[in-house]
Amino acid sequence: MRAAYGIDMALTREEATARARGDLAARLGMAESEIATESVADADFPDANFGANMSGEVSAQMITPGWRIRLSVNGNSYEYRANRNRLRLFNFKGANHRVV
Repeated sequence: MRAAYGIDMALTREEATARARGDLAARLGMAESEIATESVADADFPDANFGANMSGEVSAQMITPGWRIRLSVNGNSYEYRANRNRLRLFNFKGANHRVV
């Protein structure tokens, strides 16, 4: 994430969750208010892309701490994986997606 003047800005747990909700709302064509936050938990992921590589993407193989964000809509559950620098949607319609 970049702020004015090219200075890096880190995501907080709350900001990552808010961005995940906004992203999911846009993907599903609905209001953010219709999306429930099931849980936000600390997690250790197997690589720098949180085990959520996109097709053809390579990732550094190192344990990467972050958060597992679970959202729900109409009985369906969606998982985002994030840390202070990245946010990814995991296995949405069979594919992973980079959000930030």
